[in-house]
Amino acid sequence: MNPVSFIKDHLSISEKSISATLRLLSEDCTVPFIARYRKDATGNLDEIQIEQVAKLGKQFEDITKRKESILKSIEEQHALTPELKQKIEQSYDLQELEDLYLPYKKRKKTKADAAREKGLEPLAKIIMSQRSDDIELLASKYISQDVADEEEALKGARDIIAEWINENMYVRKSLRRLFQRKAMISSKVVKAKKEDEAAQKFSQYFEWEETLSRTPSHRLLAMLRAENEGFVKTSVDVDKNEAFDLIANAVIKSNNSATQQIELAIADSYKRLLEPALSNEALQEAKEKADLKAIEVFAENLQQLLLASPLGEKRILAIDPGYRSGCKVVCLDEKGDLLYNENIYPHAPQNETGMAMKKIRSMVNAYNIEAISIGNGTASRETEFFIKKIAFDKPIQVFIVSEAGASVYSASKIARDEFPSYDVTVRGAVSIGRRLSDPLAELVKIDPKSIGVGQYQHDVDQTRLKEELDNTVIRSVNSVGINLNTASKSLLSYVSGIGEKMAENIVNYRAENGAFTERKELKKVPRLGEKVYQQAAAFVRIKNAKNPLDNSAVHPEAYKTVEKMAKDLGLKTEALISNKEKIASINPEKYITDDIGILGIRDILKELEKPGLDPRKAAKVFEFDPNVKSIKDVRSGMILPGIVNNITAFGCFVDLGIKESGLVHISQLKDGFVSDVNEVVKLHQHVQVKVTEVDEARKRIQLSMIL
Repeated sequence: MNPVSFIKDHLSISEKSISATLRLLSEDCTVPFIARYRKDATGNLDEIQIEQVAKLGKQFEDITKRKESILKSIEEQHALTPELKQKIEQSYDLQELEDLYLPYKKRKKTKADAAREKGLEPLAKIIMSQRSDDIELLASKYISQDVADEEEALKGARDIIAEWINENMYVRKSLRRLFQRKAMISSKVVKAKKEDEAAQKFSQYFEWEETLSRTPSHRLLAMLRAENEGFVKTSVDVDKNEAFDLIANAVIKSNNSATQQIELAIADSYKRLLEPALSNEALQEAKEKADLKAIEVFAENLQQLLLASPLGEKRILAIDPGYRSGCKVVCLDEKGDLLYNENIYPHAPQNETGMAMKKIRSMVNAYNIEAISIGNGTASRETEFFIKKIAFDKPIQVFIVSEAGASVYSASKIARDEFPSYDVTVRGAVSIGRRLSDPLAELVKIDPKSIGVGQYQHDVDQTRLKEELDNTVIRSVNSVGINLNTASKSLLSYVSGIGEKMAENIVNYRAENGAFTERKELKKVPRLGEKVYQQAAAFVRIKNAKNPLDNSAVHPEAYKTVEKMAKDLGLKTEALISNKEKIASINPEKYITDDIGILGIRDILKELEKPGLDPRKAAKVFEFDPNVKSIKDVRSGMILPGIVNNITAFGCFVDLGIKESGLVHISQLKDGFVSDVNEVVKLHQHVQVKVTEVDEARKRIQLSMIL
């Protein structure tokens, strides 16, 4: 089997598309570049499909390497038969390969090894042949200096048989299917921890049992977290009688005195070898599926957050609200640069409301502020009400912005490098303001795990999580495109082909030589060669560039095609851009070349209609219920406006403008069955919800979108 056939067995994609994708990946082309500019080669595969091809290609390589390692190990033991070699070479299932390798795997000395040293393997073979009736008499022949009596001989033989049963591929496959279909997971409280206050959030799992294959991802991860924290013990089991019957059907062929010995060996093999291994394997498989689901939810949320509506290049006054320590206020220009910062104390205990109002009015006028961004943390609503009481000389939009991760950014090296002479409070307020202007540009500076839109993100496979979240950030950045002359090093590092080191080189070049005036100037950046330029150029934008196409998603390799289109219409290139009537008159078939096919030409025409269009919607002001200032104001039956601020597999959380978010369970999203929360709601969606329950003591609010 070759990698193309292997991938085709897993995905509904043509061999031609898989081959082209693998070739492009081997040429160091990035996923965003392939998805956007090599559609004709791949058959229009999207980024997700290309990532799947890449992952399966890597999986094929890993399996191939593992097979080579197994074959080499068995060969070194002089145990590799032609039949075994063929089985290993034909298998592309890791579990099956490990089962084949199990008898030859290096291990600590086992009970079976000790029995073999005592010369008991021939006895075990006779018992397994099930042809002899007088097992006691047979066993007496194996009494020696190392074997005291018949019972010790039989026990040693059973140890060997138990190992054979454990290594039997048919037995393992049959039991594996049983665990996959019928395994039950149960959890019981650790008695010494039952009254522990921290354990109470896991009280649901103090006495719990359900079918493992039907356990939702969030519940399994919660159960395992409770176990990791020492509050419960979990176990995975199947019906032992059914398991014994499966094994017996595979190994018992007659009914004589040998049968009893084999039955004893079955019980021992299952308890000591098979059950621990297969129950752990079943749990790990379920955990892996739960991880993938949780990571999928996190990645979906992260993408929605990164692609949240930007306000754009506006002068913004940002406020990080607080009580005793006051509110940190910063003024930012259109590029997000810090102009001024100050503290105000409009709330208790200082209550300097009048003075704070004067300061805000003064800053708005002095720095020509166009919008105000308020963090949604402590004192957020009070600060919003305070701001809305101020009589400004012109209309000022007021936005509430998520603070999630702002403290992480403010203490990071990136923030210290940006603002070396300011403390963390100023940096945090700057982040709150920039998030309003361009969420994507600001949030890429923060570790995605710290943004707060995940589900059990610290409990899942961290390598897989990082890989998927990095891919999500890359997809998001490249779907929007970035301004080459204003992008931070963090933002540039996610552009197709660039990376962290090259981003630093670009920023340094920009600092020394001033703004870029054309894309091809990127080639002057130290160590930025033709390959990086090919992968990156079309994802960066240059406003007011010498060539207007440099501010579009048209790739430089297609510039000549666009110029030919314009020339054929008797126009200059700039006159063709955004000229919908002329663009509509172009026959795409006419411009197909060996390098650019019909899909590429259609993409070019679409881009020419709206060059550099930001796919994100513009930010809109949202009004919470002014009568709801804390959880004490929330009562059952109320209909309230809210914003979806987190999505999980079991529902979504809605910001009501107070500290506590309310939960809309998946069953309360709409009438009828809902299989995927994201089918009904999106992050930052404005919704109307009905309060169904308020637990003030536990600070929990239950909501419904079925009004």
